[in-house]
Amino acid sequence: MSVALRLALQQERAADLSERVRRLLGPFTGNEAVLDVGCGTGSLAFAIAPHVAEVVGLDLEGEYLDAARASAPENVRFVEGDAMALPFAYAQFDIAACHRVLHHVRRPELAVSELARVTRPGGRVLIVDQLGSIDPLRSLEMDRFERLRDPSHQRLLPEADIRGYLDANDLVLLTSEVTRERVDLERRLDLRGLPDDERERIRGPAPAAPYEVEVGWYVSRKPGP
Repeated sequence: MSVALRLALQQERAADLSERVRRLLGPFTGNEAVLDVGCGTGSLAFAIAPHVAEVVGLDLEGEYLDAARASAPENVRFVEGDAMALPFAYAQFDIAACHRVLHHVRRPELAVSELARVTRPGGRVLIVDQLGSIDPLRSLEMDRFERLRDPSHQRLLPEADIRGYLDANDLVLLTSEVTRERVDLERRLDLRGLPDDERERIRGPAPAAPYEVEVGWYVSRKPGP
């Protein structure tokens, strides 16, 4: 996804994301250290930053990190790294999160395991992602389309898979919710600046308008004091 598209979506979603973070993760003590894995241009990091002591954003894409640093508050810093092999010690963060990241990760189970590893006992893990279908054929269709409009896409995970990853890491689910979002496909194609033939190739398998997706929000706790 281009930096321009990320920044445009980030601006549109900023108010809703800030409110949802406050509701799902609050109340905060103000002393928390937070990790945002797959931070992109910083949307989740910026939403959490007013409530905590420190946020570290991590991403593989240097271009995204440069854009995030350009508008980062003082208590947010960004580092380059891999979600499947985090460069942090065990139990280093009070909250570890990934926001719309798992469907871009080749081994999402490793990413969740790493989130759990770097979270302190008693800390929380936030996972947010677009959801796949429990119907295998429907899921294949969705993945094919998502990959056309965003080549970094790997696989949409059904809710059962995400819950399974939490269970596998002994993370206790505290709260979850699923929201529906309408996707303006034409606007996203405009922002990507694709040539006409490429746009038509993506429109062909597109779901019937309006194109809506489900997004799952999961807050879990790592057992401990």
